[in-house]
Amino acid sequence: MKLRCAILDDYQQVALTSADWSPILDQVEVKSIHRHIDQQEELIEEIGNCEIVVIMRERTPFRADLLAKLPNLKLLVTTGMRNASIDLAAAKAQGITVCGTGGAGNSTAELTWALILGVARSIVQEHNAIRSGQWQSTIGTDLYGKTLGVLGLGKLGTKIAKFGQAFGMDVVAWSQNLTQERADEAGVRLAASKEELLESSDFVSIHLVLSDRTRGLIGAEDLKRMRPTAYLINTSRAPIVDQAALAEALQEGWIAGAAVDVFDVEPLPQDHMYRSLPNLLTTPHLGYVSRANYDAFYKDAVEDIEAYLAGSPVRTFF
Repeated sequence: MKLRCAILDDYQQVALTSADWSPILDQVEVKSIHRHIDQQEELIEEIGNCEIVVIMRERTPFRADLLAKLPNLKLLVTTGMRNASIDLAAAKAQGITVCGTGGAGNSTAELTWALILGVARSIVQEHNAIRSGQWQSTIGTDLYGKTLGVLGLGKLGTKIAKFGQAFGMDVVAWSQNLTQERADEAGVRLAASKEELLESSDFVSIHLVLSDRTRGLIGAEDLKRMRPTAYLINTSRAPIVDQAALAEALQEGWIAGAAVDVFDVEPLPQDHMYRSLPNLLTTPHLGYVSRANYDAFYKDAVEDIEAYLAGSPVRTFF
């Protein structure tokens, strides 16, 4: 009898065509679920008989209470090599193998820069204006000569810093652990503090891992420190920024605008305040949603399953 595998949150219905699943099909029956399932009981009904589940990033959390109701689950594959929405301790205690995948590595940085250009030149507003018969309703903000503040100078932050330099921007960076040596390697200025970076930047882009130290890192007082002509961009994790404070900052004009790709609740509820703020550019967590990334995700997912079936799991979390 074949094992059963469910692929969750395949919104674009591409999971089965993004990789060659044939190496496992003689042992595994694979089904793809194209909608997001919010209700736990409905999710259990859909995947309760599955020994293998493939999940896309943090779209569907696998906490201890859910795992306890999935006694058949033996292998959980997540795209990427980090997923804060999985209770790894509970999975380990339950004997569930958790594996990750690689990725293409460039899509989030490219989307970040698209958002920066989008808010700087009011791309969406002008597009909509043309559709409604208007012409030149805004004045764009130049990037050349402006200051780009990068919070977090890891792989993503470094890419964004290089993009900024290519556009003739002065780049300054800060994080709790950032050293002068690392800043020098990236060719950027090291801010003495978070406050200095916020006060001196025209664009602030967040590239930090969500942790106890970074949760709520940007609050109301931090947003008030920013220039009224400045923009905040967040393609990292929503809880790094106080969500209510950001809405107030945009409503009250503490900053000129913001662009976000991540939200406290995803998919974003229909009545969420972020859907109606005119100076907020939003995208539905598209940072990792690219053809190259999906191809890499699902190729590695197949490899993870194949290796598990052979008794030698790869890319395991523990």
